[in-house]
Amino acid sequence: MIQISIFILCSILLLVFTLSRPHRHRFPRYFAFISIIGLVLLNADNWFWEPLSLRQIISWILLTSSLILVIHGFRLLRIVGSPGNDIEDTTQLVTTGAYRYIRHPIYCSLLSGGAGVFLKEISLPSILLLLVSFIFVFITAKAEESDNLEKFGEEYRAYMNTTKMFIPYLI
Repeated sequence: MIQISIFILCSILLLVFTLSRPHRHRFPRYFAFISIIGLVLLNADNWFWEPLSLRQIISWILLTSSLILVIHGFRLLRIVGSPGNDIEDTTQLVTTGAYRYIRHPIYCSLLSGGAGVFLKEISLPSILLLLVSFIFVFITAKAEESDNLEKFGEEYRAYMNTTKMFIPYLI
């Protein structure tokens, strides 16, 4: 019951934040976050179960890399992207650090984090939530790319041709 209450509270708070955003990719991102919150709450009882199993070790590696990547990505956006009032309103295209290899390090961190949480307890509901999160992260990234093409034009198109979306040299 407590997990359902936390989920509802998080959903409401995230919805209020989402509605305050003008970006067209706000709703797919909302559903990506909600599905990951659902995964966390669904698997909360299993975070430290069999801590030295291979599945748990891989899970913690994915969660740690997710945290490092999101901090790195936000830092670069803030420093190199020269945002106005909002981190999403960068005035400079960021192509250094992780952005040199992938266009969406922050969304990659969501994918990595979601996979890490999923591995805490593999079940049908967690498979479905992971799939939903991946789909909505992909939709969000595509919408953001469309925005970036409008904003940065050919510079962004050339950048797209030299980088992958989420995983260097693969996807």
